[in-house]
Amino acid sequence: MRGNNLPLRGVKVLDIGTMMSAPWAASFLGDYGAEVIKIEHPERGDNSRYFGSEKDGKGVFWKTLSRNKKCITLKINTEEGSDIFLKLIEQCDVLIENFRPGTMEKWGYDWDKLSSVNLGLIWLRCSGFGQEGPYSKKGGFGTIAEAMSGFAALNGHPDKPPTVPPIALADGITGMAGMGVILTALYERDALGSGKGQIIDITLYEPIMRLMEVQLMEHDVLNKLSQRMGSRIASAAPRNVYETKEGKWIALSASNQPVVEKLFKAMDREDLIDDPRFVDNASRIKNVEELDEVVGGWIKQFNQDEVLKILSDAGAVAGPVYEMDQIYEDPHFNERPSFVEIEDQDFGTMRLPNVLAKFSRTPGQVRFTGRDQGQDNKEIYGDILGIPEDKQKELKGKGII
Repeated sequence: MRGNNLPLRGVKVLDIGTMMSAPWAASFLGDYGAEVIKIEHPERGDNSRYFGSEKDGKGVFWKTLSRNKKCITLKINTEEGSDIFLKLIEQCDVLIENFRPGTMEKWGYDWDKLSSVNLGLIWLRCSGFGQEGPYSKKGGFGTIAEAMSGFAALNGHPDKPPTVPPIALADGITGMAGMGVILTALYERDALGSGKGQIIDITLYEPIMRLMEVQLMEHDVLNKLSQRMGSRIASAAPRNVYETKEGKWIALSASNQPVVEKLFKAMDREDLIDDPRFVDNASRIKNVEELDEVVGGWIKQFNQDEVLKILSDAGAVAGPVYEMDQIYEDPHFNERPSFVEIEDQDFGTMRLPNVLAKFSRTPGQVRFTGRDQGQDNKEIYGDILGIPEDKQKELKGKGII
């Protein structure tokens, strides 16, 4: 175990969020060594415990979403719970939450209160639309963010309805962005020496909207409204998914001229290089239907493995469209490794997505999977805060912890 070498060792994080965006931000920090304490309501816990499929009554997604987190229970909207919460705030660097704006203030936790306890506290506030503005009091989920950011309008085929993604995309992007802005605030506080914390107000829609910059700028400058194009994009061709002989699929992207020429050579169709319809990117975009018919017709002659080898040998850029079981079987993913095997207390050996990036000197690490509700109460309340065992029993009897 490389615990003493993790790059965020010494950073303490309180995760009081629910579902995904805020908890994901805390999870990413935990991967790099931050000590994350996950606070849940003593009765209902975090709803993400039961999101998705379950085995033996326990959610499988929880095991990776809450990896590297110590789990405690605490009702923070009570007087006794508040006293304990503020003691934890005093010791932590970062607070992460995603309650509807105004909820924390309703419970008595405004910035004046929290910063008086810990001047260096960095408070990440995730919400659907931000802490201010006409929509701030509205509830917000990733689905709404994906719709209002412009993503859903572009996602799908032109003859089909707008399509929101089948994954928690906006939540995930916000979680990653949340990690980044927290690290920025820590740098300002510590490396630049202000010694002061601050509130960070992040929405669900703005991080995914940032990725829509091409389409936004085209509309702002050119008054152009981008349309759904399936797996194509408006700026390059060919770029699509193509069916193979046995009914599998490959994804192919040839976004610059040298790669396109390698593709045409792999197809034994060097004549297409000088074909006026396909001679440059602008011509290929204009004649994309004909181009896809030619490329797709050629790919359809081969099985997936065969055509991928031909394209790879020629220097063209293509890859298989994987189902979930194929992802786990990929030799590159396993050798890199893109997954890590962890022993879970409930499910035995689990293969979790590995830490996001590989550091040459101070790598991150998945140290343990998501724990049971309140599993770390004794350690945090007893060893860290020094609350006697009989007092802990009393608080548990009252439903405070």
